[in-house]
Order: sequence, then C-alpha cells, then structure tokens
Amino acid sequence: MRQSDKGGRNLNCRVLLADDHQPFREAVRKLLQRHGHIEVVGEAGDGIQAVELTRTLLPDIVVMDIRMPRLNGIDAVAQLRAAHPAVKVIVFSANAAAIFASAMLAAGARGYVTKSDAEELPQAIFAVLAGNAYMSTEVAAPPGERTAQDAVSAAALVRKTPLP
Repeated sequence: MRQSDKGGRNLNCRVLLADDHQPFREAVRKLLQRHGHIEVVGEAGDGIQAVELTRTLLPDIVVMDIRMPRLNGIDAVAQLRAAHPAVKVIVFSANAAAIFASAMLAAGARGYVTKSDAEELPQAIFAVLAGNAYMSTEVAAPPGERTAQDAVSAAALVRKTPLP
C-alpha cells in the first residue's frame, strides 16, 4: 500500500522489474530496497509477463531490459505505453549504444540506464517519476564511439528479428 504525506502525495514509487535473468532482478531489487521510497511490486522474466503484470499491478515505473524472450523490450514498451499511458518505462540494458536508447525512447520509454551504471537507477526512477527524461551517463558517449555493430543490433531489434 502506498504511503502518503500530509498533502496526500505518494511517498513510495511502485516499480515492476522486467529482465530475463532472475539473479540480476534480485540484485536490482536489493539496490532499490536501499531507497526507502521505492517499492518493487513485481518481477517479470519476459516481455509478455511484463505487459501482463503491468495490467494487474499498475506500477508507477517499469524497469525493463531490451533483450527478453517472448517479446522484446521495444515491443513491450510500445504495448505498455498504449495500454497504460500513465505508467512510465525506464530501460535498463547492458548496451550503451545511443541507437538502442533512441529506439526505446521512440517506443515510449522515458529513461535509459546501462547496467554498468546501475547505481544511477534510483536517480533515474525519481527523475522519470517527476516527469523528466533520464539518460545514463554511459549512453551519452560521443557518436564516434558507436560501432557499425551497434547499428546492426538496433536495427535487428526494431525489425523484430533475432540478433546475429
């Protein structure tokens, strides 16, 4: 149950974690539990489960990986945003290529944090909850640091085809 201050504002942010690696979800849960105002209300192991749990749990924020079984992150974000426009999505990915971030933001995500910048996740959650966009420091790499493989990988995700 959400706590409220004297003005009726919610103090807790309800978060759904969506990543296909269960040990990683556990680590993220522990990271977020260190922040008293973040409540992890559920965990999904694939994109379809993330969409279904969003419908039943109505979290404030969904923290989602890009590469998941059954439904990739780009398509899951698009479905979530269409069905639940008030629910905000933060991508939490191992890939720092700006082209991935662009694809996810185009699908409706409000933030993008790399897993190597995991300590930024609570800051990203509060920024997005406040109505701002958030981009991980690692994602803001200069264009010269992106590779051709980054572009191929992002294009494969957008086309919904398997990655090489």
